[in-house]
Amino acid sequence: MHHAASDLFNPTDEHRMLRQMVAEFARRELDPQAAEFDAKGVLNLPLFRRLGELGLLGITIPEADGGAGLDTTAAVLVHHELAKYDPGFTLAYLAHAMLFVNNFYHCSNAEQKARYLPKVLSGEWVAGMGMTEPGAGTDVLAMTTTAVRQGDWFIVNGSKTYITNGCEGHCFLVYAKVEGRITAFVVDRDCPGFTTSNHIDKLGMRGSTMSELIFADCRVPAANLLGELGSGLTHMMRNLEIERLTLAAMSVGIADRCVEIMVRHAHERQAFRTSLNRFGQIQRYIGDGYAMTEAAKCLVYNVARDVGPGIRNRVGSDAAKLFAAPVGKTVADYAMQVLGGAGYCKEYPVERLWRDAKLLEIGGGTLEAHQKNLTKDLTEIVLARPQ
Repeated sequence: MHHAASDLFNPTDEHRMLRQMVAEFARRELDPQAAEFDAKGVLNLPLFRRLGELGLLGITIPEADGGAGLDTTAAVLVHHELAKYDPGFTLAYLAHAMLFVNNFYHCSNAEQKARYLPKVLSGEWVAGMGMTEPGAGTDVLAMTTTAVRQGDWFIVNGSKTYITNGCEGHCFLVYAKVEGRITAFVVDRDCPGFTTSNHIDKLGMRGSTMSELIFADCRVPAANLLGELGSGLTHMMRNLEIERLTLAAMSVGIADRCVEIMVRHAHERQAFRTSLNRFGQIQRYIGDGYAMTEAAKCLVYNVARDVGPGIRNRVGSDAAKLFAAPVGKTVADYAMQVLGGAGYCKEYPVERLWRDAKLLEIGGGTLEAHQKNLTKDLTEIVLARPQ
């Protein structure tokens, strides 16, 4: 790897060793089970708990609190390497490590950290986040889930939908309105009045599960309030940036794997007594696919250097996901075209990667939401400059 590229993708020896470990784990343990759990539509829980043994479930949490103490670049590279072999499993990891653990850490108090971190960092408890509702997705301010204080409890009513890890999760970071102000809570599966729906079947990312979270006069201890009343929106916005970057990294992982698959296939497969890679149409898929993969990779890792707990970069994170998400889908489509009938069959991983890639244009912010955010933010930036 060129020195400058190495500095971008593996800025320290620690990052380089982390990548080697995760890449080997993904090849050795993720790849062999991916098709099976995609077909079943369930999360491989024993394998998920292996992530806890490897120290990956608290990748961004300080070492003093049991985490790996690493940065956004480390989180990006873990998602990048895992998604090459099983994006569905990687999505379960993201929902746990980014949407719950990273978010929870930065808005919880010492008592809450002591109560939850050991369980979620080990993987004993699977976790997730509840934000999207049947009537409120991108328009998060339209959420209707409410929480009312009654003594030592908050009574929560409403529902969340399309929640990754909903079926296995023990604890969820849930947003609800208290007197009209968005507020964050941790809701445990054993809270009275809390249930989850049956598994919601889906096109791709089937190695992770999805369900509704249902709150019917759900009694949540007041001790589970995260931060101050009305501070939930701030927590949410702060965490969206690392979420979007790690989702973008998953798309890069899908594209990376698909480039490798089509290069190998085009070299080995013959048509009209010559290798496929001698045909201009095939060369276009390989060349364009590689170029857009590398462009997305560089953008995502470059933005990751400027995102952290105290560093806001909505323009960068929105731009990275807006550009990278379609790349995974497009390059998977190219790989399917190069493989022809084989690419369309479940015997090969391309059709699964192709299905998985679509979610990244929707989840964690739609492409349209990123375009809207970028237009708003760039307008403010440009108009603030002297003409």
